[in-house]
Amino acid sequence: MWRLKIAEGGNDPYLFSRRDFIGRQRWEFDPDAGSPEELAEVEDAGSPGSSILWRMQFLKEKNFKQNIPPVRVGDGEEVTHETATAALRRATHFYCSLQASDGH
Repeated sequence: MWRLKIAEGGNDPYLFSRRDFIGRQRWEFDPDAGSPEELAEVEDAGSPGSSILWRMQFLKEKNFKQNIPPVRVGDGEEVTHETATAALRRATHFYCSLQASDGH
């Protein structure tokens, strides 16, 4: 299974960094990685792209739960200050959860 490595260089002689790999993301294949449940999840996703694998691994590790309810605005309905603020808070909460430990 592919695993996302963030700010890690390991002992790979082909990787070089002047800033201790800060901001670097790379995918590494580990044939022994993943529980049977995770492997089944990947199989169910079909041919997943890196975005699906990233969400499965990164957000699960952080135990991300969106606790702000979604905002629904119907056709012809006026967008109020409250609905706009709630949508902005929800988006900010989500994007803050995506930030890796090294800041990128």
